[in-house]
Amino acid sequence: MTAAATARTLHVAPDKPGAYATIGDAVREAPDGAAISVAAGTYPETFELVGRALTLRAAEGATVCLEISDGDRPVVSLRQGSLTLQGIDVRTTASGIRAEDAELTVERCTVTSRLGPAIGIRGSRRFLISGCTLSGAEQGVTVESSSGRIESTSITDVGGDGVVAGLGADPSIVDCVIAGCGQRGIYVYQYARPVIEGCDISRTAREGIAVVHQSVPRIRHTTVHDVNGAGIAFGPGCGGVVENCRLDNTADPDIELADGADPVIIRLAAEPARPAAAEPGVGGLLAELDAMVGLPAVKAEVRAVVDEIQVNEWRRRAGLSVGAVGHHLIFAGAPGTGKTTVARVYARLLRELGVLSGGKFREVSRRDLVGQYIGHTAEKTSLVFEECKGGVLFIDEAYTLSRQAGSGGDFGQEAIDTLVKLMEDHRTEVAVIVAGYTGEMMDFLAANPGLASRFAKTIEFEDYSAPDLLLIIERMVADADYELAADTTPVLLDHFARIAGTAGFGNARDARRLFEGARKAQSRRLRGLGRMPDIAELKSLLAEDVLGATG
Repeated sequence: MTAAATARTLHVAPDKPGAYATIGDAVREAPDGAAISVAAGTYPETFELVGRALTLRAAEGATVCLEISDGDRPVVSLRQGSLTLQGIDVRTTASGIRAEDAELTVERCTVTSRLGPAIGIRGSRRFLISGCTLSGAEQGVTVESSSGRIESTSITDVGGDGVVAGLGADPSIVDCVIAGCGQRGIYVYQYARPVIEGCDISRTAREGIAVVHQSVPRIRHTTVHDVNGAGIAFGPGCGGVVENCRLDNTADPDIELADGADPVIIRLAAEPARPAAAEPGVGGLLAELDAMVGLPAVKAEVRAVVDEIQVNEWRRRAGLSVGAVGHHLIFAGAPGTGKTTVARVYARLLRELGVLSGGKFREVSRRDLVGQYIGHTAEKTSLVFEECKGGVLFIDEAYTLSRQAGSGGDFGQEAIDTLVKLMEDHRTEVAVIVAGYTGEMMDFLAANPGLASRFAKTIEFEDYSAPDLLLIIERMVADADYELAADTTPVLLDHFARIAGTAGFGNARDARRLFEGARKAQSRRLRGLGRMPDIAELKSLLAEDVLGATG
């Protein structure tokens, strides 16, 4: 009997009789070669596997999250054996996935971590990271003494290097987007020989790609742009090939060669570099959405809208009937929860899916729609709507237009009445998103009998948790070239836990205000030193700076 014939599938579903209540229970019972299918849910579990051969995958259509908010161990640790992860979200304040002397496959997974690499691989004969979204870690992927492939993966907003390849590693890094790194986009060291092809690297504090310690990479059809250091830098004794790459808005020189570096550089005008991220496509935009902190329900709702649009298009091509699909949405929730950012991504998704011709995004408020006299409002609203054809009209604090809000008046009501007609007459040309507090939006919808029926769906934006806000402020700090001292973490978590849910809670806006306050407190502290601080002191934010901002 073959191994395929004896392979088993175990099911994890805490609320279903006959299924395993936890992933850990299924892992303990699973024979080698088994697959574990996990129902939708959040599972506060970590795993240390030694010599096992397993597949762990989300059940069809399910959102599965391994979430750990404390501790310093990787969520998934593998030594020897083999492991395949498919469609799993990993969220942790520690490190994500580690594999040593093992075969690792990670497909369509999201890893949001804080310590160490999101995925770390050492001594692997074969690995695959495909279609993943990695963010928030100290490094995106580290590969040492290993062979494998990283493909179609987004690595964003990491504190250090996006990808590290070292100790003789020879991975293929293909069609990846690497952006927002506190150090380098890709760091190649100690005799590594990676192939880097079709990647887009941007917004790094240092070089886009740095090659040191006798390493010999092959870099082809790759775009490096908007980086603070050289586009590609080779250290002494390094070689390799740079072929048909585009380097734009980098430090001078765009390719930096140290004494003794000897790469072959081929630039062919007849074969322009492939701008991998010039237009990320639906997959890239969904990866961008997934990279946002928190908002699991929002991400699921947007994906559901995308799925419906895509399936309807397939039905249309097959000659099947397709029902009318509305693209107008309501974003309900407190300020600072990412509503505007999600709306921008939604606009680009509608363009990529062929729903809208332009994907233009226009954000307006009451003052952009309401005039100074009767009749003027209808004119202003119609003009704004006309300018948004082919794109998305985003109305922030839309409830201020209604009479019930107390400030809307008849002119605000005129704007609502005009919008109701325009949204119906041009429902295939403009997508309207209205946003505001949940309670007040109910009053807004009651302002006109036909208004509520114009919207296909209401998406609720929940408040960020304290760990979410910690990750948000850490990204802000890294983007501004600062560093949080280790003793700031408990202070920040305590502060965010105290203010969460209070009157006037601003979510990410409060995180931004706290960061700005900590910077001011640091400035006062450094000015009091009586000397010029060194670079480490200039970058470091201490617990006393954070306490000074919260006081």
